[in-house]
Amino acid sequence: MSTDTVAYVQENEFDALLSEQTVVVVDFTATWCGPCRLVSPLMDQLAQEYQDHLKVVKVDVDQNKPLFKRFGLRSIPAVLIFKNGELIEKIVGVSPYEQFSNAVANLI
Repeated sequence: MSTDTVAYVQENEFDALLSEQTVVVVDFTATWCGPCRLVSPLMDQLAQEYQDHLKVVKVDVDQNKPLFKRFGLRSIPAVLIFKNGELIEKIVGVSPYEQFSNAVANLI
């Protein structure tokens, strides 16, 4: 299984992505963040399991601070789930896979 199944997006691509995709899962992460490395394989799994229904992307908070602040985030890992461009759910910290999969299953 590839470790790069989930692409990184920049701030300038973010709004277009939200308008193009019905359900978008955004993993706010950083290379130096230990807990983020625990969430990363869960996002890859989510992307594969729901590949026909949603888009999973990552945002590097060091390169996209305005985007991080836009959603009032203070810590990472933080996973934001959008439907039709609207923020539906925010999961901060390391959570079990079921929490992420249940959150998206309710939206598709």
